[in-house]
Amino acid sequence: MTTPMIVQPSQSADASVIWLHGLGADRYDFLPVAEMLQERLPSTRFILPQAPTRPVTINGGWSMPSWYDILAMSPARAIDQAQLDESADQVLALIAAERASGIAADRIILAGFSQGGAVVLHTAFLRHDEALGGVLALSTYAPTFSDDMLLSDTKRQLPVLCLHGRFDDVVIPDMGRAAFDHLHARSVPVKWRDYPMAHEVIPEEIRDIADWLSERLAR
Repeated sequence: MTTPMIVQPSQSADASVIWLHGLGADRYDFLPVAEMLQERLPSTRFILPQAPTRPVTINGGWSMPSWYDILAMSPARAIDQAQLDESADQVLALIAAERASGIAADRIILAGFSQGGAVVLHTAFLRHDEALGGVLALSTYAPTFSDDMLLSDTKRQLPVLCLHGRFDDVVIPDMGRAAFDHLHARSVPVKWRDYPMAHEVIPEEIRDIADWLSERLAR
């Protein structure tokens, strides 16, 4: 496993955001965003892990950083479940490391863009039992959510912010909205916001993220 990039805050860390990049990107992808957000959150550490490089079936078998293989695009994403669970294990290890460093579980946020967002949704709701501070789901979907998904009281209290581009043709808005609907139907405190953008991140979205994180982490 490649060592995650750790963006230390200017003050003593009392909160952490673990942020996963998307398919084909790397741990540097959200470094500028993390540094920008630390202007509002001077005691929050950002952890930016790196996905392993491996063949991706839908891209002709070319190797690239990926949290899991995507086997087919339609009618719904067909994925390598074992690889997704391996990536979730990586996130769980990072959570454990932050807990060991003295960060309270309810001050750890999971964030992810696109494929990284799918991993953090899977981790937070299907693999992790302890309360967390929240989940940021950017331009993503939830391939492992199902109609028979049952959530504990702890998980039903986990705040989630779903952000999506109205013109996203990579992860279409309906896929992101389906993840939101699954959580909303189970009384999770989830919010949905969309933007006039494609599969990307824009300044307005970053401002909304900063506000949402500040509500939970600023002291």
